Amino acid sequence: MGGIVLTDYVSYNGKKLRKGYTTGSCATAATMAAIEILKTGHPVHQVNLTTPSGVELVIPIENTILTAQGVSCSVIKDGGDDADATHGMHIYSTVHYNDKGIIQLDGGEGIGRVTQPGLRVAVGEAAINPTPRKMITEAAEHLLPKGQGITITITAPGGEKVALNTMNPKLGIVGGISILGTSGIVTPMSEDSWKHAITVEMEQLYLKGHDKIVLVPGNYGENFLKEQTSINFDYAVQMSNFVGYVLLEVMRIGFKKVLLVGHLGKFIKIAGGIFSTHSKDSDARNEIMIANLALLDAPLSLLQAVDAALTTEAQYVVIKEAGYEAVYQHIVDKIKERALKLLKFRAPEIEIEAITFLTQYHLVVSTKPLTQLEEEWQ
Repeated sequence: MGGIVLTDYVSYNGKKLRKGYTTGSCATAATMAAIEILKTGHPVHQVNLTTPSGVELVIPIENTILTAQGVSCSVIKDGGDDADATHGMHIYSTVHYNDKGIIQLDGGEGIGRVTQPGLRVAVGEAAINPTPRKMITEAAEHLLPKGQGITITITAPGGEKVALNTMNPKLGIVGGISILGTSGIVTPMSEDSWKHAITVEMEQLYLKGHDKIVLVPGNYGENFLKEQTSINFDYAVQMSNFVGYVLLEVMRIGFKKVLLVGHLGKFIKIAGGIFSTHSKDSDARNEIMIANLALLDAPLSLLQAVDAALTTEAQYVVIKEAGYEAVYQHIVDKIKERALKLLKFRAPEIEIEAITFLTQYHLVVSTKPLTQLEEEWQ
């Protein structure tokens, strides 16, 4: 499957990973093939495509369907070695001439519709992002005589189900997947698209009139909010491990209040000034805890026991036995302090509070009493 002919691989953590191509490249290639068949009546088995990033692709055409009205062609989405929900899907383009003298582009079966403002596509439009729209329409203009009208409909059978495993439901895109891509290429383990999706979600929240936001790393934080607090979950956005990036985006977008909520295993890193919390980037949990215990005059034996602990949950056992649970308040206060320091002189008007917890031992500590935070975040 696939036909990338330049820069096929990327190295990540010592592994050689194969690149793929975006749904935007798939839709463009399928459109090019369908128009060529519509014009000539000759079969097309592959398409040569230059992506917006300048990469030359040779993309195989999988299915061709001829009807009295026009032509449908499909390309199988190849996400390479990336964890991609749309990998293996058929992306179809159906084309037929129209008498309007213009290129009309829309989405059909399996392509989502935008229902909320804040995206780069207008409410009511098919979820075909600007770069793929440009790719598809420019390819059509290049292949057709000037003034020839054509209607292009992009579909993705099964897209409604696949979309449930994407960000689309949270972004207000209903009924299917999005046609995406800014470079035309899927880079395995790329963080840029992930960060962009988080930014889009935050911008949508802000456009709804909210000037405050709850940031959680992932499911642990979300589950804690839902199950153990009365904080309004409508404010919550997952920031993954991109704490520093997201906080700077919060400042740029214009939020005035931030509540950080997460498991101590992630959040203790923030207390040490670490703003990319993935284990591949950092793991100083024990060192940060030891430093804060030392500031409380903890004995060497406790510091050594904490150093031997494998998790923050395991740390708690020896810390509680030694009577130094006060360290957790110091940790959460430093989380707030570090976050504020990151934004100092950039957005001094932002208020930041934090909640951190341990699940196994039901420990919850916060910069303000939890009941007060619950009242403020309704």
